[in-house]
Amino acid sequence: MDRAVQRRFVGLTAVVAALGMTAALSGCGSDTGGGDVTLRLVAADYGTGAENSSQKYWDDVAGKFEKDNPGIKVEVSVYSWKDVDREVAEMVKAGKAPDIAQIGAYADYADAGKLYTADEMIAIRTASNFLPSLTDAGQADGNLYGLPFVASTRLLFYNKGLFAKAGLGAPQTWDDIRRDATALEKSGVTYPFALPLGQEESQAETLMWLLSGGGGYTDEVGNYAIDSPVNIATFKWLKDNLVGKGLTGPVAPGELDRAKAFDAFTKGEVGMLNGHPTLMQEAEKKGVEVGMVPLPGIEGPTKGSMGVADWMMGFKQNGHRAEIGKFLDFAYNDDNVLAFADQYDLLPVTSSASAAMEADSKHKSLHEFLSALPNSQLYPFGKTSWAQASETIKEKIGSAVEPGGNPESVLVEIATQARQAESAE
Repeated sequence: MDRAVQRRFVGLTAVVAALGMTAALSGCGSDTGGGDVTLRLVAADYGTGAENSSQKYWDDVAGKFEKDNPGIKVEVSVYSWKDVDREVAEMVKAGKAPDIAQIGAYADYADAGKLYTADEMIAIRTASNFLPSLTDAGQADGNLYGLPFVASTRLLFYNKGLFAKAGLGAPQTWDDIRRDATALEKSGVTYPFALPLGQEESQAETLMWLLSGGGGYTDEVGNYAIDSPVNIATFKWLKDNLVGKGLTGPVAPGELDRAKAFDAFTKGEVGMLNGHPTLMQEAEKKGVEVGMVPLPGIEGPTKGSMGVADWMMGFKQNGHRAEIGKFLDFAYNDDNVLAFADQYDLLPVTSSASAAMEADSKHKSLHEFLSALPNSQLYPFGKTSWAQASETIKEKIGSAVEPGGNPESVLVEIATQARQAESAE
């Protein structure tokens, strides 16, 4: 090789190396290498109708992002919560994964090697801003795959008007719940305590009761413990003291979905139920004065609350790592995070946005939920078996409290199937 060619070769190699190092250090540069890119985003709908559909929110975010990032387009598809997880699963199975999905679970996709890690996509400032309790739940094998998107905690809601009419104070223990529900039933309240153990979201209602009884879905080392003695005792108490005494209303808990229970609360037909921030907004719009307290426990208020988080993830299939990262960095700025949380009365998932909400008196009604979030207990999202275990809970838990039902046998059956799903991974 003559020296001129050699110099050009060495120079070109150095440039390529430098460019590669720059891309690696900055997180910039697409896996597919330049050119116009269209990102496909699939998201869940948190709205109750066309007027507050999440499609409007995402279209606005996408439009602002495209203006700041010429060459990157964002195509948004929003589906109802009943459909969105299935839609994404079908897309992935058909080899047409979206670039970004905002859905309810990430672990299966992470386990299959289909997702980018946070380190591969987003800036350090974005990753370090997430609330630690939420990023812990978004990890699998020590890597953050599920970026928390929005969160909520749960409190016991009660109808202040119905309680005042019956001469009752806010409940703090299970015995208080039983006595208050008995008084409400005698005063003609349709649902003294609404207990939605139907298939819509009974895994949430179940976890709230397990936590208030001192249990949970997993033990201290993360193994399924759904059939633990304390959990069995909790459901025996529910069956004997609320359901069996006719204090849960005209619809059997196993047939009562959360949406129906929440709707009845906004109509003034429910004395008490476990609720989240969005219900507070809807009830007050309809003139129901809402009282809220930490979940009552056996001897007093439960120390920890149930938390719920939904997840954002980036799929590898189309190779748009850098463009996905740019969009996510933009989507997680405080203005966007607070706009979404404000629209649906939910909680932000970043430290900076949480601090801003806490300092804003406009959000005073959410402050109690916000303070409960750092110590809240989430589902075991990092388990690839959780999606299947959750479905089993939704299908079977209602039968634990029905007439003739056996809480112990139902919880043992659910736990056995969860452990089988875990061992099959």
